[in-house]
Amino acid sequence: MFTVDTHTHIISPDTDAYPADPLGGHRSTWSQERPTDIDGLLRAADAADVDHLVVVQASTVYGFDNSYVADQLTRHPDRLSGVCSVDFLSPKVVDDLHHWIDERGFSGVRIRAADGTTAVPTPGRGLDDERMAPVWQFLSDRRVPVCIQMHAQHAPILAGLLQQYPGLIAILDHAGRPQLDSAPYPSADGVPQLSETGRVFIKITPPAVLRAQRESGSAAPLVRTLIEEFGAAHVMWGSNFPASAGSLAELADLIREQLPSLDTSDLELIAGGTAGRLYGLSQGSSVTTAAKEC
Repeated sequence: MFTVDTHTHIISPDTDAYPADPLGGHRSTWSQERPTDIDGLLRAADAADVDHLVVVQASTVYGFDNSYVADQLTRHPDRLSGVCSVDFLSPKVVDDLHHWIDERGFSGVRIRAADGTTAVPTPGRGLDDERMAPVWQFLSDRRVPVCIQMHAQHAPILAGLLQQYPGLIAILDHAGRPQLDSAPYPSADGVPQLSETGRVFIKITPPAVLRAQRESGSAAPLVRTLIEEFGAAHVMWGSNFPASAGSLAELADLIREQLPSLDTSDLELIAGGTAGRLYGLSQGSSVTTAAKEC
C-alpha cells in the first residue's frame, strides 16, 4: 500500500547556511528539543514503511525562508514534496509564490492564520483580510493546495473564500481543530458547508488525535465522523514528526488506531491515495483526475 506522510518538518544542524528567523521571534520548543534533519527524517520514514513525505516549512524556526526544505526537494525528488510558507500580506507575495513553487519545486503553501496561538500572530485580520486577495487568486488559478492552520469557528470564513475562488483547494492542518461536541465545523447563512464544496481536505495528525482524547476521552468518534462527512477521498494523515513527541512509526500507529473499519480502497486513499492526487505523485495517479475535478 502506497503511504504518504503529509505533515513532517526538518531542521538543519548547519545554522550558518540556514539561520533561524522564526515567525513571531520565538523559536518553537520542539525544534530545540527534537531537531531532526533530512537524513533523520528519511531514516524514520524507512523504519515506518512510509513511501513519500510531505515536508512542511518549519516557520517557527525559519520564517518565510524555505531554503532548507527547497534544497532537500532537489536532493530527494523521489521521496519528498514540499509545502512552503510565504508572507500573505507582502506586496511581492505573488513573486514569492512563483519563486518557491515554479523555481524551487514546492507543491503547496501554508498559512498559519486564525489559529489562536500567541507565539505566531495571525496575519492581518485573518483569512479574509483583503490584502490576501492576490494569494487566493493565484492559488485558485493554479489549483495549488493551501494548508490552513485554523480553528473550527473560522469555517464560515473559509467557506466564503471557497465560494469566491472556485479553484481554491484547502487542506485543514490538524483537522482544523474541529468542534468535538457538535458538528465538526459550523456553518453560516449564504455559504456552503465545508464538506459540500468538494475542495476541503482533512489532515488527521497527532495534535488532533491527542486533543480529542484529552477533551472527549477518545478520538475514534471524531475520526469516524470526519471520514463519513468528507469521504476517504478527502482525508489524509500526517505524523507531525518531529514536532509531536515519539518516533514516526509510533505517531503513525497512533493515528491508525483511531480509524474505523474501512474497506481496502478507503484505507488506500487515507494512507496515500488522497495525498497522491493532491500533490501529483505518480503512485497516486489513479485518482489524479478526481483531484482536478475538485
